[in-house]
Amino acid sequence: MERILVVGGGIAGTATALALHKAGFDVVVHEAHPDTAEDIGAFLTLASNGMRALAQLGAADAVTSVGFPLRSLRLLDDRGSEVAHAPMGEADDALLRYRCLRRGELNAALQAEAVRRGVPIVHGARLVSFENGPHRVSARFADGSDATGDLLIGADGVHSTLRRSIAPGVEPVSAGQRVFYGYTRSAPVADETGHITMVRGSNASFGYAVSPDREAYWFARVATETLPAEEPVSGPSRRREQLVALLRADATPAADIVAASTDGIMATNATEIPPGTPWHSGRTLIIGDAAHAASPATGQGASMALEDAVVLAKSLRDVPGAERAFALYEACRRPRVEHNITVSGQISRGTRTPPRTGSAPSPGRPGDDVLIAQLDWDTDLRTVSGEDGSGTTAADRSAPRP
Repeated sequence: MERILVVGGGIAGTATALALHKAGFDVVVHEAHPDTAEDIGAFLTLASNGMRALAQLGAADAVTSVGFPLRSLRLLDDRGSEVAHAPMGEADDALLRYRCLRRGELNAALQAEAVRRGVPIVHGARLVSFENGPHRVSARFADGSDATGDLLIGADGVHSTLRRSIAPGVEPVSAGQRVFYGYTRSAPVADETGHITMVRGSNASFGYAVSPDREAYWFARVATETLPAEEPVSGPSRRREQLVALLRADATPAADIVAASTDGIMATNATEIPPGTPWHSGRTLIIGDAAHAASPATGQGASMALEDAVVLAKSLRDVPGAERAFALYEACRRPRVEHNITVSGQISRGTRTPPRTGSAPSPGRPGDDVLIAQLDWDTDLRTVSGEDGSGTTAADRSAPRP
């Protein structure tokens, strides 16, 4: 049984460990943070495609124990008028409904499930270097420890140490927006739980959802040129003041929601990894944000990482040899994730306008039917990929698993 080292115990890394373990590999996760609390404050939405990937890993129950479901999307214009209200994703399937939750909650749930299944997670292990050998790969960590395995999977985020070696000179670039997140239990909104409201404001894109216990989760995406010249802003109070001033230009609930958020406002720059970035070298591969981070405009980052986990494990399970397996994985994943980078970046930069109906383009495009087959755990990936990057014939691809 091959030993696979995973660097990064976030969403992509822990889900990948769960998938590799299910596929029968010996896997260990090395996580830089001392506990599960990485980025615990910000929240995210898991789309139906991400929930489908979790279901294939048998981890859906672990995740649906936190957060709350979203069945529909409301769209408001800058006057606060509702212009659309439509179902989101697989709203009729309780297992595949969108879900809103804190990133730290998702991280903790996945890590707890990995530990329950016997997957080791080594905390406080920050990667500093690695070495590809002809038969093995070794990793060294800041605490002086090291580890050796047959493969090394880098899920170490947008500022990946592994990517700097695999793709020297490739760094995340700005997508032209700064993103703010916050929460409040005292916002003057009467919304019921179970849907997310998107506001097309004149100065910002705003969204919020109300949890069953009446806490409003909100985000704002603001073009960097719209912000004051003294950015980056120091301190949550100043962030709140600036956001409220921008949002007051419109007659929507957005400004009041932000003004009621007194527990601190988080902010980050929207960045992306340029398409075409190399993903693997020798026995090492990067996945998730390390390989294909996109701006958050499409809300697909976590879901794409969960898809990565399933497809990578199936590639290694169904195709012999790291090089061929990595080629199959890349053939399956690159068109899809780079489409997401492009679309999300266009939205963030204002060069692409989302449809004015409440029914947004399916997050599965391009290739919904192919994606479902790729994620199906019992389907040999070679029979649905169309290619495996190795020049094998259709007969080879449909042959029994090695």
